[in-house]
Amino acid sequence: MNTVTRPRILVVGAGFAGVECVRRLERKLNTDEADVTLVTPFSYQLYLPLLPQVASGVLTPQSIAVSLRRSKKYRTRIIPGGAIGVDIKAKVCVIRTINDEIVNEPYDYIVLSPGSITRTFDIPGLTDHAFGMKTLAEAAYIRDHVITQLDLADASDDPAEKASRLQFVVVGGGYAGTETAACLQKLTHAAVKRYPRIDPGLIKWHLIDIAPKLMPELGDKLGKSAQEILTKRGIDISLGVSIAKAGPEEVTFTDGRVVPTRTLIWTAGVVASPLIATLGAETVRGRLAVTSAMNLPGQDGVFALGDAGAVPDEAKEGDGAICPPTAQHAMRQGKVVADNVIATLRNQPLKPYVHKDLGLVVDLGGKDAVSKPLGIELRGLPAQVVARGYHWSALRTGVAKVRVATNWTLNALAGDDFVRTGFQARKPATLKDFEYTDSYLSPEQVRDRIEGAKTQEP
Repeated sequence: MNTVTRPRILVVGAGFAGVECVRRLERKLNTDEADVTLVTPFSYQLYLPLLPQVASGVLTPQSIAVSLRRSKKYRTRIIPGGAIGVDIKAKVCVIRTINDEIVNEPYDYIVLSPGSITRTFDIPGLTDHAFGMKTLAEAAYIRDHVITQLDLADASDDPAEKASRLQFVVVGGGYAGTETAACLQKLTHAAVKRYPRIDPGLIKWHLIDIAPKLMPELGDKLGKSAQEILTKRGIDISLGVSIAKAGPEEVTFTDGRVVPTRTLIWTAGVVASPLIATLGAETVRGRLAVTSAMNLPGQDGVFALGDAGAVPDEAKEGDGAICPPTAQHAMRQGKVVADNVIATLRNQPLKPYVHKDLGLVVDLGGKDAVSKPLGIELRGLPAQVVARGYHWSALRTGVAKVRVATNWTLNALAGDDFVRTGFQARKPATLKDFEYTDSYLSPEQVRDRIEGAKTQEP
């Protein structure tokens, strides 16, 4: 008996791009037209822009982790695990499941949106002593860690130990670093009032970046406004400076300064997932070189977007512009790539991705914010309304919107309880413990594994 199998569509990653792609595939594909599978380590979509508010306790972790299993109508199969290699010739994706089993998943069409990892450099001690701000676990852990430093400083009679526990260093003057420093400084500023044995003047936040400007994408005026707001709060901002060496109790800056600290938060950019390197295809600054339709030239049924694809920015004039890896682009790319996968299935023409950037929003905590919606520069409360309004509207489900709005309201009315949950125990968890960057295969290992599987077939 001949059996006809439906085409298999494999989507890698449950970020903004991957989830929007899956949702559109489910809406527009007939039930018997294709099988859709989603590979993700966690069965939720993380709303990354609000991570600093989780770290500072304004939002609970659950409020920005939107469940993928909440709806009963979705028919996508979810594989809990991480893709660690892709053989585009054999059309097989190698997956490490959450129970540490390695399996081969064949596909006919693959959509690569595995996200990104924190970009690090060969700085002595960096990965051993720095914390990241890329995952939900890291945000929750950092909150615990910062409050723990206040508790330990309060318990200590050693001035040197107090100084190191009450100084905090954030590296990275982009959105993630600036918002992280701003929100966590608000946390410690409010929390220290509950610690009568700690001199508030000992608490010091440092924000450093090798670039000459803070958040240059905002423009000179708004970037300067953000810098003035943070400086008035007491955050020490150093530009043109980075880290030369990191230790367990101090950090050395490239300008020679040595800052005693037990808290180094590294947010100096991201790079595409190491999965992209396993394909052996052409890349642009680590992202797959795709067309404006987000397909990989010369390869049948391979699409990449978001942090994984260097998608040409058709809305900008000039050659070589690619879309920035932001949420607003990823969400829209997800919908277009789903349409293009369906078009490929149905032998229809593909359409290019075109989107004009809507602007930028930066939440600095409380009533402080700077925003640039549609090119209009805003500061203070109006900017905060726009920033939170944008984030709130971008949340995918009504439940998530209610949770976030409730958290914001409770925090504004009642403040924080400054409770640490005990994640930390006695062993610190740093960059290398959260992102599993050593789990990926090389292109040769991927090919060897798939060829080995073929020889074992009966």
